[in-house]
Amino acid sequence: MNEAVKSLPSPVSSDVQGPGPDTYKGWLFKWTNYLKGYQRRWFVLRNGLLSYYRTQAEMAHTCRGTITLATVHIEVGDTCHLVLTSGGRSYHLKACSEGECQRWVSALQQAKANATQMMHQSDDSGDEGSVSQPDRSLTQGALKTLATKLDDLSTCNELIGKHGAALQRSLSELEDLRSPGDGADKLKTINERATLFRITSNAMINACRDFVDLAEAHTRRWQRALQYERDQRRHLEETIEQLAKQHNSLERAWRETPSTHSQGSEQTGDVDTSDDNEDVEFFDAMEDSTAFITVPASNHTQRGTLSGSGNQSMTGTLPNNWCQEDNLIQSDSEPSGSYSLQQRRGRRSHIPDKPNYSLNLWSIMKNCIGKELSKIPMPVNFNEPLSMLQRLTEDLEYSDLLDRAALCSSALQQLSLVAAFSVSSYSTTVHRTGKPFNPLLGETYELDRLQEYGYRSICEQVSHHPPAAAHHVTSQRGWTLWQEITIDSKFRGKYISIMPLGRIHLVFHSSGNHYVWSKVTSTVHNIIVGKLWIDQSGDIEIVNRRTKDTCHLKFSPYSYFSRDIPRKVTGVVADSDGVAHYILSGTWDGKMESAKIVESSRDCGGSEGKLKTVYQTLPPKLLWKKYPLPENAENMYFFSSLALTLNEPEEGMAPTDSRLRPDQRLMEAGLWDEANAQKQRLEEQQRLERRRREAQANLAVEESQEAEVYQPLWFEKRADSETGESSYVYRGGYWEAKEKQDWAQCPTIF
Repeated sequence: MNEAVKSLPSPVSSDVQGPGPDTYKGWLFKWTNYLKGYQRRWFVLRNGLLSYYRTQAEMAHTCRGTITLATVHIEVGDTCHLVLTSGGRSYHLKACSEGECQRWVSALQQAKANATQMMHQSDDSGDEGSVSQPDRSLTQGALKTLATKLDDLSTCNELIGKHGAALQRSLSELEDLRSPGDGADKLKTINERATLFRITSNAMINACRDFVDLAEAHTRRWQRALQYERDQRRHLEETIEQLAKQHNSLERAWRETPSTHSQGSEQTGDVDTSDDNEDVEFFDAMEDSTAFITVPASNHTQRGTLSGSGNQSMTGTLPNNWCQEDNLIQSDSEPSGSYSLQQRRGRRSHIPDKPNYSLNLWSIMKNCIGKELSKIPMPVNFNEPLSMLQRLTEDLEYSDLLDRAALCSSALQQLSLVAAFSVSSYSTTVHRTGKPFNPLLGETYELDRLQEYGYRSICEQVSHHPPAAAHHVTSQRGWTLWQEITIDSKFRGKYISIMPLGRIHLVFHSSGNHYVWSKVTSTVHNIIVGKLWIDQSGDIEIVNRRTKDTCHLKFSPYSYFSRDIPRKVTGVVADSDGVAHYILSGTWDGKMESAKIVESSRDCGGSEGKLKTVYQTLPPKLLWKKYPLPENAENMYFFSSLALTLNEPEEGMAPTDSRLRPDQRLMEAGLWDEANAQKQRLEEQQRLERRRREAQANLAVEESQEAEVYQPLWFEKRADSETGESSYVYRGGYWEAKEKQDWAQCPTIF
């Protein structure tokens, strides 16, 4: 420590602001660790708290630490050095001069005295009582004393009553006197009784005064205790806010320069930097199948690692000279598909800006921990003006990938494009932390893009508890997609986990290739404190039922200490014999690339000596790239260009279409109070309808009759021919009913 002090450079002027009534500010040097030594920090002394920052500008968003002076021990050393010890931790500080050090010591001692006086207040009897931790025995003693005084008052009250009655009787007897001798005796008796009454009254007055004084003394004590608790609560709220700002600042800095942070953590190693304390969430390593390494086939010396089915990482750069041997290339200079065609079709490109409504999330969520998200009564403040059926339809934003896949002659190349399509469905969720509206039972949503993209999509809510939606898409460009998705979601306090259950089916008409896969888990972090952010994690196994080809995709969970790029996705495309042919890599919010494997071998690499497969690949080719967000997207719920059109009213819709929901339409218009009222009405109406059906079912059971089961209008349950699992599939008739505008069979749900 002394060597570190001697090696300090000449300090610059600290520009200390003189002590004021509540605040004292200035520069001090703070000891951080043996690697960095003393570092210059901006200290602020206010309300019994000493906070420090790296710069004055950080006062608005990031506090590096706070010291409570009420319990601190101040020790003055040599060469302008002082040590603050609190809670078993010591802070070594150094001023620029002796005079400045003395000013800081005076300010700290005064602040400590004020904080101590705030914590320990004495009552009128001179006994010290701790205000920070109210003693239960002292409180009970005060109540007992007040009860004794109250008993004295009751006794005085009884005596006054008795003496007053006797005095009144004497006055009555005086009126009846007839002889002067008797009058003298009576006057003497009245005088005595009047004296007793005066003495008792004075005692009563004194007892009342004592009671009032004692009550006021304890009232002041309790008020001080209450004020201290309020100050502590305010300090805790400020600390939580500072921690949230610090977390957001660190997260933003990490995302802007992840490589710099990774290199910095690798170089410094296990070094204690007391300025940057934070709450870090760790992820355990995931056990997977055998890891692999890829090397470019053109240059065996340039090695990189790629995590696909294993938990490795890809390093180095990939060449941009794409191979032209197949039809997987798409130009990344001008995106095709919905973004450009939508502009030509003249659909809307904006919605009203999101209003700035404030709401206390904790007051709503604190009693909902462990419940399913679909059963929590949420106001629209946490929603976005789209239903879950519309969010499900957003999977089709990159339907051009399936159009290209339908033209592929190679089943493995087709599988690569299908894998890219499965990843692309998550690209719109990176900033979309709002909760979609839970559809009402029987609610539908259609998306007719036959002229623009050659497909038609229809969704229906087929179950309310558990919530389940069925989806069917038919394309004139050679493919059909259908799925039934059930959402299982849990609120865990810090985050919400959303687990989609069900399978997605995709069939290409010309080849008959039938692909099946499931979705990964979505997690919304920082529910209570901090900025909301969403992550996707888990594995996707895509299987071609006809050829038995497979593609294994891995969504790596975000970790602050990982060297991988955030939101990383990797995968391997293999044939029915398990031979790998393509390596997939990218991110679920950016792009996916495919590299063809030309040779593979086994290598005993790594620190643990595990066998790894080494793949030599051709230069990668772009499969998919995310479309840019529209202008002003941050004020429009971060909707994509397709999402902006999903709630646009159209003619000829079914009366059960999501675009006709009154609460959703009011929210999109910015009328959130009215939307909340409509949302409560619709949910209560649905609960009443559900209870009615349950009552009918119970009555049918009692009468030994078959209970009526709810049947969706456009979907029916069928068993899978291969697995035997039952799921809802499209029964047909919707588009014919729309063409005839015959909606008589549709229920009234809005």
